[in-house]
Amino acid sequence: MKAAIEARWAEEVEFFKELVKVPSDNPPGDCEAHALRASELLEGLGFKVEQHPVPEPFVRQNGMRSVTNLIVRQVFGEGTGPVIALNAHGDVVPAGDGWTTDPYGGEEHGGAVYGRGAAVSKSDFATYAFALLALIAEPEGLNGTIELHFTYDEEAGGFVGPKWLIEQELTKPDYALSAGFSYAITTAHNGCLHMEVVVRGRQAHAALPENGADALEATVPILSALYAERHRLAHIHSAEKGIGSPKLTVGLISGGINTNVVPDRITFRLDRRLIPEENGAQVEAALRDLIHGAVGKIDGVEVECRRIMLAEPLRPREGTEKLVNALAIPAEAILGEAVSATGVPLYTDARHYAEAGIPTVLYGAGPRSITEANAHSADEHLELADLRAATEIVALALKDLLSA
Repeated sequence: MKAAIEARWAEEVEFFKELVKVPSDNPPGDCEAHALRASELLEGLGFKVEQHPVPEPFVRQNGMRSVTNLIVRQVFGEGTGPVIALNAHGDVVPAGDGWTTDPYGGEEHGGAVYGRGAAVSKSDFATYAFALLALIAEPEGLNGTIELHFTYDEEAGGFVGPKWLIEQELTKPDYALSAGFSYAITTAHNGCLHMEVVVRGRQAHAALPENGADALEATVPILSALYAERHRLAHIHSAEKGIGSPKLTVGLISGGINTNVVPDRITFRLDRRLIPEENGAQVEAALRDLIHGAVGKIDGVEVECRRIMLAEPLRPREGTEKLVNALAIPAEAILGEAVSATGVPLYTDARHYAEAGIPTVLYGAGPRSITEANAHSADEHLELADLRAATEIVALALKDLLSA
């Protein structure tokens, strides 16, 4: 495996850089160009690539402009062994300011490649593609199917990425591996609930505020109740390693008409992070009760709560330990340190595989931490040594899983 990866290492690095050079910011989520370039590069490696464009109404419904998901299928032996899906996402957060390199340059400096999406998660397009090429170079004794799923809406929730592929019955894997970190095997992660709260009142002249219904005044006890809930949640801790506590943040607020007018409408959005022990629908119902209970009955005031997105947590499933074992043994040998299973306090589209009953873990070329790689920040980068190690580790794990 090591020799096969070494023989194509320069090609893998160039493949990785080319993917970084094509913008695929989400928002706005116009990702078709990146999918077409990725398909072209994959075909150049000898793969047969299936392109699965998502119909525009579903794309628009999820706040994006274009999504074309890619699938590569490679059968080994009689094909009667397990089907293993490897998923990485090509959409990325916008570059923002503060870069010292071109965020779409794919530049190499000091043994690392810089650019938006280098760590999250265009690097794992390369990890998984070249791990599969290493298997193809040494197919003896292998039986089963490897599928590469390259999708384009993780930053919007994964609903027209992995979830769409599964619901359309375009795939039915026995195991799934999603983009992740080379120094940890992620078996659990948080969920996320985004809600919008609209407080409606009645405008009036500031000289006679009693003639109106002040939406901002009605919002104050709601915010107080939410911040009290935030402090309560800090005392709750997940039993899953690496997860921590549930979180609540009011991240956006707007309203009012003018300085001399009683505000008739206040809108704010909140982010509630769920630990694996929590159920999203129950958390949402409790938040709605908390909000309505805080404002009570005020003449002329109405409160509306609207769900924007609900992503359930990734929870370990039966069969996950088989993936953990297949990855942990070569990871320790190659990295020179124990690589254990853990959780992370963020959320990904890997959860869609788990929700479909598929044992799922996150593992890939990502760094030791999001902070270390400046992921979602200026000068995002990935150490090429981590890319090489992850490619070898994934190839060895797949060989183990497909061996008779």
